[in-house]
Amino acid sequence: MPSAFDWTVRVYYEDTDAGGIVFYANYLKFFERARTEWLRAAGVGQQELLDTDRAAFVVKSVSLDYHQPARLDDVLTIRTTVEKLGRASVQFAQEAWKGELLLTSASVKVGCVDLATMRPRSLPEHAADKMRAA
Repeated sequence: MPSAFDWTVRVYYEDTDAGGIVFYANYLKFFERARTEWLRAAGVGQQELLDTDRAAFVVKSVSLDYHQPARLDDVLTIRTTVEKLGRASVQFAQEAWKGELLLTSASVKVGCVDLATMRPRSLPEHAADKMRAA
């Protein structure tokens, strides 16, 4: 499978709770953005998939473990690794790091669906090829 893809994000005030700690659900947003940037780096545009293939990605399942908190103004590295590329799904391992400190880890399964019916469908072949090559 592809090697790890790293994307950085700074923690803004809007990402935190009243104590300046990243609100737990915001890691889902960080991980979503990192998956999007991984796709973009692989040459797969989600808007093109929607417009041309009538295909979309939806999250099927997520499991998160919180190890340490991130705080206001921290710069995080979101590491994304593809664990399995299936016919109609992708299994990701994702981690949020602050330097050498692991903050959060997640397992995320994403499925490809037909935009009209929202039912599972095969990944478009051109997209799957680019994802395999990434």
